[in-house]
Amino acid sequence: MSNSIAPRILVVDDDVDGLAVLKTRLAHAGYEVETVESAEKALARVKAFAPGLIVTDVRMSGMTGLELLTRVRSSMTDIEVVVMTAHDDMQTAVSAMKSGAFDFLVKPVDPKAVQRLAERCFKERELAAAEGTPADAEVRPRSLLIGRDPRMIEIYKTIGALSSTRATVLIRGETGTGKEVIARAIHENSEHAMEPFIAVNCTALTDTLLESELFGHVKGAFTGAAGARKGYFELAGQGTIFLDEIGDTSPEFQTKLLRVLQERRFYPVGGEAPRTTEARVIAATHQPIEKLIEEERFREDLYFRLKVVEIQVPPLRERRGDIEILAAAMLGRIREETNRDVRKISDDAMARLAAYDWPGNVRELENALLRAAIVARGTVIGADHLMLEDAFDPNGDLSLSRAMDRHVQLVLRRAGGDATLAAKLLGIGKKELDRRLSEAGD
Repeated sequence: MSNSIAPRILVVDDDVDGLAVLKTRLAHAGYEVETVESAEKALARVKAFAPGLIVTDVRMSGMTGLELLTRVRSSMTDIEVVVMTAHDDMQTAVSAMKSGAFDFLVKPVDPKAVQRLAERCFKERELAAAEGTPADAEVRPRSLLIGRDPRMIEIYKTIGALSSTRATVLIRGETGTGKEVIARAIHENSEHAMEPFIAVNCTALTDTLLESELFGHVKGAFTGAAGARKGYFELAGQGTIFLDEIGDTSPEFQTKLLRVLQERRFYPVGGEAPRTTEARVIAATHQPIEKLIEEERFREDLYFRLKVVEIQVPPLRERRGDIEILAAAMLGRIREETNRDVRKISDDAMARLAAYDWPGNVRELENALLRAAIVARGTVIGADHLMLEDAFDPNGDLSLSRAMDRHVQLVLRRAGGDATLAAKLLGIGKKELDRRLSEAGD
């Protein structure tokens, strides 16, 4: 360890036992370590001890760890800060990374993980010093979504890191994993959060309509274009355009979008004069883009333009540990939206939720709980209120249309064949249900 960068660490936490464990581990690794029980004591000790790294808890009596982080990063830029918290909500992680935290850890913290972070921190500072660049001038990540899964924590940190940039983002994940929720979180935590966030489902529009929505059109550009109209790229200002299911667009549209990303200019449909845009683009897809590129159905150059930052959202079945806290949060929202006094999910119902494979991911979980809250007569959701299929065959027909057919039939059975009740539970009209049943029977 070089003496040019003081290998001193100040650990701040009101958990005395936790302080002792971290101090022992870090001291054994060769660091000079001091511990204090509050942020106020940390600020009082910083000048004399001159640590290179502060490791702090978030929630303490008096000043919080996030307030300490802000104070340190605003006036002592030669000190890095790692934030620890047992309250791993998205906003805490985003706030920490936006405020300049070196990293973010979720309690209970593995002392080995803290040691590895310390090693990385001091190594990066030494490299920066050797290059004659201040450590805080490095362009690197400073590092509503719910979850304790490590992959979700990394997503929260990425959202925080993106807050001060205009980088294009590609979000990948299965249908229902919350890609638009992540896109909104990136926008709402950016410097242009007061500008518009405009979501566009690329599969819901033809090429002509999609281009008209995004780029606008001049009068007479196509049948029905009685007047000129501005597109979303112009209306968004410095806000965000979210292009959902970008993998389903045509190569012709992809060429035009590529030009926008490269030149920040576009032409309205039927127009000859270019217009400019400052909007940030966030795209999302459930499609295997690499395969589409091989099949020449997606432009490789557009792919690389979109994936300046790439976020991979894990399916719910791969983070089952988050199901309980997701369900609890959803239940609170459902109570507010439906005015039904459903307060609890029984243990057997929770066991069924945890065991189910959730092909529709988080969206399906929320829909299942909403239906259960409507069906439940009391304040508790039981296993018999959940309309879940008992089996999921990975070798069967996994198409979305087949999954929808199975779900419609399941709800109809649970409604005792009452189509009106089934339509209500599904959240669709009776005519729409009849149409789906007719198509399924063909």
